[in-house]
Amino acid sequence: MSRIGKKIITLPANTELKVSDGSIFVKGPLGELSRTLHPIIEVKIEGDTVTVNPKKITLESRALWGTYASHLTNMINGVNKPFEKKLILEGIGFKSEVKGDPSNTSGQDKIVFALGFSHPVEVPIPAGLKVTAEKNNITISGSDKESVGAFAAKIRAQKKPEPYKGKGMRYHDEVIRRKQGKKTA
Repeated sequence: MSRIGKKIITLPANTELKVSDGSIFVKGPLGELSRTLHPIIEVKIEGDTVTVNPKKITLESRALWGTYASHLTNMINGVNKPFEKKLILEGIGFKSEVKGDPSNTSGQDKIVFALGFSHPVEVPIPAGLKVTAEKNNITISGSDKESVGAFAAKIRAQKKPEPYKGKGMRYHDEVIRRKQGKKTA
């Protein structure tokens, strides 16, 4: 039995939830999110409460029950209040800047890094995410928790923090374990 799956999810005001054709649609003040629903899982909407239940108890349905309940909770929370990840870029000469390309018709911006390589590193920003870079503090926000976390991990992978001086990209709450380094005699 799933402890997370058994919990009743309450819908806040100004939030709509719709299940149709094997998909879940959540609409709120900050946008709209959708996700395909596994056929083993069913979602029941009763007023402003939502319950997630398996259609038949199997090993697979028990595994997916809590997962879909968490996905649904994250979708409801995301359309009401955006998720946010913060990264810190440490190191001499390391810079970050958000640039918009006027010749790009899709309006897709990119974030440009100077990370000690011979060339600048450019990473396109996915649609639905808002990225700001101020004094090597990068903030990623959006209504989809999964895409915010994936983009933050993609940016962090450009220059992971090294253990000797701590240079590189790290999450704001991440602690880098330092190594001692060489001793001089």
